[in-house]
Amino acid sequence: MALIACTVGQQAQVADAFGVSEPVSALLKTHAADITSLKEEAKSIVGADAFEQVPYNNDVFYLRYCLEEKGVEDLKKTLAWRQGEGKAMCDAGTAAFQAATADGGWNNAPIRDAAPSAAIINEYINENTGFTTSSSKGDLLYCIRAGKIDDNELMSKISVDDLVTFFLYSKEIIALAANDRSLKDDRLAYVITVNDLNGLKLIGGDATFRSALGASSKQANELYPALGGPTLLLNLPRLVSALVKLFTPLFPEKVRERIKFEQGPLKNVEDLVSVAPGGKDRDAFLADIDGIVY
Repeated sequence: MALIACTVGQQAQVADAFGVSEPVSALLKTHAADITSLKEEAKSIVGADAFEQVPYNNDVFYLRYCLEEKGVEDLKKTLAWRQGEGKAMCDAGTAAFQAATADGGWNNAPIRDAAPSAAIINEYINENTGFTTSSSKGDLLYCIRAGKIDDNELMSKISVDDLVTFFLYSKEIIALAANDRSLKDDRLAYVITVNDLNGLKLIGGDATFRSALGASSKQANELYPALGGPTLLLNLPRLVSALVKLFTPLFPEKVRERIKFEQGPLKNVEDLVSVAPGGKDRDAFLADIDGIVY
């Protein structure tokens, strides 16, 4: 899976679109005392050696807890997961991120090779079905095309839990990149999830695949506070679109505020690589995203 395009280090001095307008440097000063307390707790739990590595050596990791008014107890829950059930995945993500950024640029091969269950999942989730790149403002666009993934065949070879771990690994890498970018750009970077549902099967798709997507999203919201921006649901089949919009008012207000329905963006894009830097469809795609999000 192409988790991050080669523009991770791209500079972007722009105003934030998701409620936080202050530069990261100012936010770090405002929340300095709370960040210090969170860092002390983290060091006592993960140990001095791990504390010197990502994500713990980046103050934005702790700043995101402050921005969602989460404290030491919330951090401890996350660290318990990172030291327990999620340790292997997080360790793999740390090593892959360090390898990907070792030369100061971005090499996606270590990310893809180190992904959990890579030998199986990489056959089905690749640059054409799952891709992460930069928005024009410096946020990260996490694009996935569920309708173009052979979910029936994939789920015949892997468990739901393993697929959840893979999706969380993707979020871990993206979170590390977003925190790194936030410091470099002095602007808090968010992740915009772009779900292109063109070609989605109304009948015959594998429900366990959708369960894995939902479970990983729910878990990521707890593990990575103040990271998720809007979720874009693009190109829904007409019947599905009507049903989703009918039930959307039943969702909590904060969830409703982050969901946006649109037709058009990516609809005629055959290959997601064409929206990568230098791709023929990139400018039009970014303009579409700007119009929806910013």
